Amino acid sequence: MGKFYITTPIYYVNAKPHIGHAYTQIVVDVLARFHKMLGEEVFFLTGTDEHGEKIEEASLAAGFEKGREKEFVDTIVPSFKKVWEELEIEYDDFIRTTDPEHEREVQRFLESMWEKGDIYQGEYDGLYCTPCETYWTQTQASGGDCPECGRPVKELKEKNYFFRMGRYQQWLKEYIENEPEFILPDFRRNEVLGFLKEGLNDLCISRPKERMSWGIELPFDKEYVVYVWFEALINYISGLKKNGHMNMWPADYHVIAKDIIRHHAVFWPIMLKSMDMPLPGTIFAHGWWKMGADKMSKSRGNIVDPLELKDKYGVDPIRYFLIKAVVLGNDGSFSEEAFVTLYNSDLANDLGNLLNRTLTMVDKYFKGISPEADPSKADNAQAQRSRSLLESALNLVPGIKEDYLDEPGILLTEALSRIMLVIGKANKYIEESAPWEFAKKGDTGSIGLIMADLLEVLRNAAVGLYPFIPYSAGQMWSQMGLGDLEEALEKGELVREFEKAGAGERRFPPGVRTEKGDPLFMRIKKEG
Repeated sequence: MGKFYITTPIYYVNAKPHIGHAYTQIVVDVLARFHKMLGEEVFFLTGTDEHGEKIEEASLAAGFEKGREKEFVDTIVPSFKKVWEELEIEYDDFIRTTDPEHEREVQRFLESMWEKGDIYQGEYDGLYCTPCETYWTQTQASGGDCPECGRPVKELKEKNYFFRMGRYQQWLKEYIENEPEFILPDFRRNEVLGFLKEGLNDLCISRPKERMSWGIELPFDKEYVVYVWFEALINYISGLKKNGHMNMWPADYHVIAKDIIRHHAVFWPIMLKSMDMPLPGTIFAHGWWKMGADKMSKSRGNIVDPLELKDKYGVDPIRYFLIKAVVLGNDGSFSEEAFVTLYNSDLANDLGNLLNRTLTMVDKYFKGISPEADPSKADNAQAQRSRSLLESALNLVPGIKEDYLDEPGILLTEALSRIMLVIGKANKYIEESAPWEFAKKGDTGSIGLIMADLLEVLRNAAVGLYPFIPYSAGQMWSQMGLGDLEEALEKGELVREFEKAGAGERRFPPGVRTEKGDPLFMRIKKEG
């Protein structure tokens, strides 16, 4: 059995999670569920980033006295866990940078780097952005504004500790050039290589306590705390050690938003190289979710609360929309109108309609018992139509597997499109086959073949849809009389779906009692 270790970034707790955070979580949850279906040992890590100036400022603004920052973050973290729970995010551990295990691991990194000579004390004299907690050169912030957030920077001069990033610049450049899958999509890889060509300054990794005290102390100088971005990255190791799972390192995927690609694709690999540790397999940077042309952010006041959306439409429609509406890696634009349009077309009109019509006809023509497929007993023209749909059904799971595992490895939107293409073909098949016409002739052989084909499509679609919309896929499985899908997963039965996929054999058993339930997705009436 293989292993699969995947992570989200850890999120700042100075504001509650929005739809952009939810997108990252859902992407990672989909991938984790798929690899569980393959029978692999999976570890999915997420968490919160709780140190730094922004948190210290937010704590003071919330009425907490200086020194009580931990009490402040303790009030915020539950809101993250609540959102992930309600969105059916099945993570294996939630790491907090205030966890004692994380602090110990950060100090282990620092001590090792200090002893190796990769950390030294020097004086910083330049520009600083407080919101980003980042130092910039005059060239990088030539207009007086932070190149990341666009807000004004300030002059700063102080003694600090530095990590010798420049020592590893050439090594990292060559590594990225020789490992095309290390940074994905390709245009993000090119972006990082462009950044490295400009020259890599040593990284200031400390903040003096007299200016900012909310952080982890340097083990070799108690007058300083660690730069939040330096210590936050170490969560990917401390989260494993905390659970006794260091056998899972290196990570297979770090999934992040594009605005933190430099930290993950430059800082982190160099830190690991300094520690003589293997690098993660892939750093995948997805795009932003926007409202119109603007990135969602608390400061702009244009965020979408995923729980409000969930209360209105349900969990699975949110999960489906966020994956289907944008190719992973690109920016997406959110609007409720686009959400409702995709929901009605894909989930209500196509998927839900196919399930409802199929089970209604199985009930009508075969008293709810799945018929046996026998082309020899069917009309010749119908038998020919059947072959085309059956081929699409049987090739569905192998194709989905390729979408997940083929380069570049995370073709999630393409996997959903593949499923919906077959669903659409099955709906068209009903109209072309017209089982009600065969019923007038008493041709149960042709009707039985049609029903068996439709059930085969729905069964394979449920397998493919499970990582994306787990509850709805489970409802499909149950209504088709196949039992409990989650239980089948836990028993390892779904592993065989991928082992036997493409064998050219029908998998839906005859003689199963189906139970048509309530419609899976009710059509939403558009306002106005």
